[in-house]
Amino acid sequence: MTSNTASESSSLKATLNLQRKAAITRGGAVDHAGRVRVERMTNFDMDRTIFGALSGVPRMFMDDKLAKEPVWNDDAAAQVEAAYAESEAADPAPVIDQRLIDFMVQECDFSMEHADGTFLEHLVFCHDYAARHYPEHSPNVALLHSILGTATNTFAMEAAKIPALKALLTDFEALHVEVFPSTLRLFYNTELLDELEANMDRLDKLEALHCQRVIDNEPLTIDAENLWINFNYHLMHFVDFMPSANWSTHRADPLLQMFQRLSTLLDRAGQRQAQVDVTFPTAKGAPVDEEQTLFGRVAGLLPSSVTLKLARKSIQDYSAKAGHDLSYRLDWAS
Repeated sequence: MTSNTASESSSLKATLNLQRKAAITRGGAVDHAGRVRVERMTNFDMDRTIFGALSGVPRMFMDDKLAKEPVWNDDAAAQVEAAYAESEAADPAPVIDQRLIDFMVQECDFSMEHADGTFLEHLVFCHDYAARHYPEHSPNVALLHSILGTATNTFAMEAAKIPALKALLTDFEALHVEVFPSTLRLFYNTELLDELEANMDRLDKLEALHCQRVIDNEPLTIDAENLWINFNYHLMHFVDFMPSANWSTHRADPLLQMFQRLSTLLDRAGQRQAQVDVTFPTAKGAPVDEEQTLFGRVAGLLPSSVTLKLARKSIQDYSAKAGHDLSYRLDWAS
């Protein structure tokens, strides 16, 4: 069951599924175990998604994750729809700037599918969630977060169009849109989070992050205040990658691990700004109403460190293929 967002009339033709509606209404990521039955999709083709270039075990892991869909029980679906309709009536999602829509439609290619539905559906969800739960800063960043590259080397536009894109954005928006793909890859590579966690006692001395832009390896610098803001955009972004149910069964999912690690870091640093309510599983549990493949059962036995290592290797390979340097530097005040 889906309903059109305000953006559909503006030609993005994006919809929100029930999981996304529930996330926006509640202001966080929710494990819907007991409310849904998770089934294997028929005729799923991962080559049509942004993860199509994966190979080996990482591809098998992602295929098992993505080729599933929740079938909601009637009462739960009705409750989500009613709550979403009430919240939208009270605080409707802002209309997306028509100039940005025109640029996305006419100058970009967002034809690849996402983890759940089209890529545009993911982008509109991120925009609407940010507008509702991070109103201090522009939701345009969440809308355009991947326009300069995804973690799997799909690029919606050429680097030559960056000046045209920047002409449609504020300096703040442009900075965060440029940096987002780079900081996402640095999360996968873990060294940045390692260094920040090792320096909890002097995070107030952090001045800036230096890294490289994914699409063309050009140098980027983001100051500490904006870096924490960027991390909050990522926190919201992770919401849309969580399984619909049975998180305790999927604790080794690298995205769930990074979500939890970033959430904890922001809490410890006192930099949790966006509203993202989430309860992470503390122990492994048996799935409720979820069909598991043989690979899924085997993958569920892998230690979290192994799956995270595989994800890190994949991102290193993707950056190498794109000519993107994963090195970075943090500046600290003396």
